[in-house]
Amino acid sequence: MRTPTRLSAALLLTCLPAAATLVGTPAVQAQSSPFPQVTSLYRDATICGGTLRSWAETGSQWPGRAILNLQADPVVGFDPGEYSFAPQCETLTTLAWRNMNTGATGEYRVPVLAGFYGSEHYALFQDTGPGHIVVTVFTDMPNVPAQSAFDVPG
Repeated sequence: MRTPTRLSAALLLTCLPAAATLVGTPAVQAQSSPFPQVTSLYRDATICGGTLRSWAETGSQWPGRAILNLQADPVVGFDPGEYSFAPQCETLTTLAWRNMNTGATGEYRVPVLAGFYGSEHYALFQDTGPGHIVVTVFTDMPNVPAQSAFDVPG
């Protein structure tokens, strides 16, 4: 049996306010703090290099914690083989942090595999504690490290 069009519209219009009430208020937004890019050589190709983007996300919904994020931009390089100008390259990247208020330290170390389209997005919660966090980003290959800072709410 087919529901009449007017009845369907009436049901939809009746349910919309109820659905809006169930959804509620929007979630608290995280604060994003981008760091300067790191230029680095990579391994596993004759020559390969590129930049790495990193940033921290903090918010009142994660007191004393931050999400450290890392992603490689597309690499440029050469590798003898079938796809000479589209190499897959790797570097070990470290995001080392220090809480300037408490003295706590830590690091997020991840092997980054990048290619013609960059890399996947790497992210991990870090228990930094509340305070002013200074972070240094570098790789295990020749690179230009970057340093930045962000604040973590309590």
